[in-house]
Amino acid sequence: MIREYVGAVVPEVFREVFAAIAATAGSLTGLLFVALSVTGRARAAGPSAIQQVRAAAALLAFTNAMAVSLFSLVPDTNPGYPAVALGVIGLVFTAAGVRTILSSQATAPQQRQQLRLVILLLLIFGTELTCGIAVLADPRLNTAVQIICYALIASVLAGIARAWELVGERDTGLWASLSVLTGRTRGQDDEPD
Repeated sequence: MIREYVGAVVPEVFREVFAAIAATAGSLTGLLFVALSVTGRARAAGPSAIQQVRAAAALLAFTNAMAVSLFSLVPDTNPGYPAVALGVIGLVFTAAGVRTILSSQATAPQQRQQLRLVILLLLIFGTELTCGIAVLADPRLNTAVQIICYALIASVLAGIARAWELVGERDTGLWASLSVLTGRTRGQDDEPD
């Protein structure tokens, strides 16, 4: 049975989830640095600005999950505070990433491919911000804390996908994977996102 909040203390069941997310995100952040060091810039596919946005998105996704989780584990801390703070930072990063992509030398098809990344980040950080505000308004909202946990898990998964694209130099999305499985070859304009 899930206990209600006592003040702003996270119930034990969420403490375990936050601890697992923080450990996962921390490990993946270290692996991201190793992967980027090993692959180097020479092997990066696509325009430099898009690669930089991908790398920053992966790092931010892992950092977001780790920071919100760790701050939420501090006794007497309402998880709404870190969720709101990182939600705002994530939304600002997404806006800056869009500006960077649009002002880059990337072609229009390459820029359009980044739309999925932008939408995913907006969903993750928007959900985190909205639920963080809800938890600040009423710390007893277990459902809002649960949704924050889901957003953090989505953040880790988004970071993994972005890191894999950087290292693997390929699109790991559903449509790209299905086209490979069905034997369809990708055209020149089909850049990974």
